[in-house]
Amino acid sequence: MSLARVLVADDHPLFRAAVLHALREEIEVGQTLEVASVSALTEALAVHPDVDLVLLDLTMPGARGFSSLVWLRGERPDIPVIVISSNDHPRVIRRAQQFGAAGFIPKSAPAEAIRTAVTAVMGGDTCFPPLAAERSERDAQLAARLARLTPQQFRVLLCVADGLLNKQIAYELGLAENTVKVHVTAILKKLECNSRTQAALLVKALEPEGDPDPAPDTSGGTS
Repeated sequence: MSLARVLVADDHPLFRAAVLHALREEIEVGQTLEVASVSALTEALAVHPDVDLVLLDLTMPGARGFSSLVWLRGERPDIPVIVISSNDHPRVIRRAQQFGAAGFIPKSAPAEAIRTAVTAVMGGDTCFPPLAAERSERDAQLAARLARLTPQQFRVLLCVADGLLNKQIAYELGLAENTVKVHVTAILKKLECNSRTQAALLVKALEPEGDPDPAPDTSGGTS
């Protein structure tokens, strides 16, 4: 098989090089893209929309647990994503699957496992280690709620989770402050949240061991 363009997103350059070396041993790879942060990932996908596959680390700068995976699946659902992580706890693997990954490779796995996973995923299949964790209905509901957001709304949500005010979010994302306010109002409605605090708790639930069902916040709050 051959891949025209592969993107490896990991903040360790030696690991990125090792992944690409493992792929090239048996798979014909054309252009390769390497990024070390979520911001670089978004820029790379904007410049190269025809990426065939993304190999994604969950702990890059700018990521909050599974947030980069959820964003990527919402932004580019046509691109298969294989998560590569040093955290191979069964629940982490199961959550990666429920949040839209097509495969999961522990960083401790041999090079052959990378090639096997890529071959399976590019053939239209999925590839995950044996799972001991049960599927979580709460995670499924969380994924469904987050899927209601547009990519831009998800970016705003992450800023809200960081505690930024509307003016700060506008500066960070290059938007008008009123546009941010409209987005926040829509986000709270779509996520069925009563306040920014409750919405932020949903983002916290994206942490690998986060609680997928945060307690409701009845304190009110403004958008």
